[in-house]
Amino acid sequence: MESSAPQHRLSAVQSHLLPPTAAVDDPQPQLHANITAGEFAHVQGYSVVLPEKLQTGKWNVYRSVHSPFELVTRFAEHPEIGTLHDNFVRAGEVFRDHKSLGTRVRDDGTVGEYKWMTYGEAAGAREALGSGLVLNGIQKGACVGLFFINRPEWVIVDNACSAYSFISVPLYDTLGPDAVKYVVSHANIEAIFCTLDNLNTLLSFISEIPSVALIVVVGGIDEHLPSLPSITGVKLMSYLKLISQGRSSLQPFIPPKPEDVATICYTSGTSGTPKGVVLTHGNLIASCAGFSRSFRLYPNDIQFSYLPLAHIYERVNVIIGQYFGDAAGFYQGDNLKLMDDLAALRPTIFASVPQVYNRIYAGITNAVKTSGVLKQRLFRAAYNSKKQAIMSGLNSSPIWDRLVFDKIKAKLGGRVRFMSSGASPLSPDVMDFLRVCFGCHVTEGYGMTETCSAMAMTQEGDTLSGHVGSPNADCELKLVDVPEMNYTSEDQPHPRGEICVRGPSVFQSYYKDEIQTKEVIDDDGWLHTGDIGLWLPGGRLKIIDRKKNIFKLSQGEYVAPEKIENVYAKCQFAAQCFIYGDSFKPCLVAIVAVVPDVLKQWAASEGIKYEDLGQLCKNPKARSAVLADMNVIGKEAQLRGFEFAKAVTLIPEPFTVENELLTPTFKIKRPQAKAYFAKAISNMYSDLSISDDVTEKTR
Repeated sequence: MESSAPQHRLSAVQSHLLPPTAAVDDPQPQLHANITAGEFAHVQGYSVVLPEKLQTGKWNVYRSVHSPFELVTRFAEHPEIGTLHDNFVRAGEVFRDHKSLGTRVRDDGTVGEYKWMTYGEAAGAREALGSGLVLNGIQKGACVGLFFINRPEWVIVDNACSAYSFISVPLYDTLGPDAVKYVVSHANIEAIFCTLDNLNTLLSFISEIPSVALIVVVGGIDEHLPSLPSITGVKLMSYLKLISQGRSSLQPFIPPKPEDVATICYTSGTSGTPKGVVLTHGNLIASCAGFSRSFRLYPNDIQFSYLPLAHIYERVNVIIGQYFGDAAGFYQGDNLKLMDDLAALRPTIFASVPQVYNRIYAGITNAVKTSGVLKQRLFRAAYNSKKQAIMSGLNSSPIWDRLVFDKIKAKLGGRVRFMSSGASPLSPDVMDFLRVCFGCHVTEGYGMTETCSAMAMTQEGDTLSGHVGSPNADCELKLVDVPEMNYTSEDQPHPRGEICVRGPSVFQSYYKDEIQTKEVIDDDGWLHTGDIGLWLPGGRLKIIDRKKNIFKLSQGEYVAPEKIENVYAKCQFAAQCFIYGDSFKPCLVAIVAVVPDVLKQWAASEGIKYEDLGQLCKNPKARSAVLADMNVIGKEAQLRGFEFAKAVTLIPEPFTVENELLTPTFKIKRPQAKAYFAKAISNMYSDLSISDDVTEKTR
């Protein structure tokens, strides 16, 4: 009887399905209630709930309504695509004469209108480049480093790696030279592609990375490249020379298998060395196929590529675009000129992060505030009317777009029809604002490098904000009880717990690190994310906390506060330090319990009068002195830029067990400290915001 039970359950779930329709064109869930089958599957709008194990009968596994009875591994319309190589071969054939990769930057460094390579041209360049690597002794399975910012050559190198079964390893300088050196050595990288500005970084430690046999300079001219001593054993050549070598002797493709490793993506980590996330071709294709069950792009779409391709979010965006045959236009390399690039490109697809969306929101709202009473009233009337229409599922009056919103849309080129947000939580207010002002679908995703980007996304037709949607069709999610934080699946009104994910898009392992792999993937194949979530009605997931004392800032960097607190403990003024940050803020702030004698001595030397220690702690000069000393300590400890506290509040009383800010083992109780210092934290961020506004106006 047990052997037929899975089929019985499958049939029960299938009985919920409506007659087949084009799922990507119909945003409504393709399910209906079936009371007779209700004991086998629960339908919750955007998710289907299933029992994890038939024996236990616990209903705790959530799947997408777009594929409730199997996790997606391939594209529905093209199941023959099993690798990134397969994906690009098809794109090169089907979309041969369509725009593929565009740039404004000319060979001489000047900037003009966008010029495009077709898919056919990109396919030819990929073949020549891969052949050049083979001719220079790079063999199947070798790791190839990409150490430069987004530009067409990045995608061509990545596609060449797939075509010849090399493993691409993105490198990015925000990790710092030491981390780059570590990754090159750890992954045993044999060839590195870089630009001239990163070449000197590599050459500064070339003797310490003996695995490297070839360095290829993108945008360089061979005559201008430095000569390397023969003792290094490293060949140095330009990208154009490598392409030329390959074209003169094209080599046959060495197609990978779905289970072969496609890339090793090193995450910035939280403390210590970066971790290499091993992703196969099958992982990446499953992730992209899962996306395609909910959303569709088109060959006439244009996406704007400026988020780092070294990160999985943008990497997957480009792979999905290749499947649908859209065009990717790259920024010129300067974040301060993004608006110029957007005006020139006029994209239809805009993928970004909350930090950028927050700036757009702030810029528009500030402009409205200073526009005069009549324009403010007009904007409010237009905004409220259009928002009400959207929330009701209706079309708003086009007059509001003509009078107000078309001017706002023009800031992103005027044609954006699809926006996505990832890397950290997007404020519900900002989400609603984008939907209203830009009049397009805005989706928020939740994912990580280990899941090939998004594991959950908000769906079309869902106007509720403040959540990250339902599971993608390539994975299933569940919440696991965290009793030490009082989160359980029995919580009312919403089940809560640590988010766990399983499916074909989940990574294989951390490279050469079995211990950390076993720490996050359990015996049943569930990846434990460390994030705490709850299920909202409709099968929507909301992120509410972190299991570990690790968090992301709004631009996506991970921060380990205890590491930073240990650094600042060396500050002469600090008896104790509490570092705070969250995913809606771009920087950290600090609460410092002062060493009374040291602060009083400083005040005496500065001639500062005060009645008591509490008053001295509130003195702006005292705060500045302590922050300056913390900055010195931070630089000595080589903290990264985002790890520095940008503001500090001084308190005269220490954290103690008695005031419930410390555990019996003298560790900071973070939730309690956050609540205890909530007003001080809010005031620091408000002051920082005002300071940023003043700086912006004086530019």
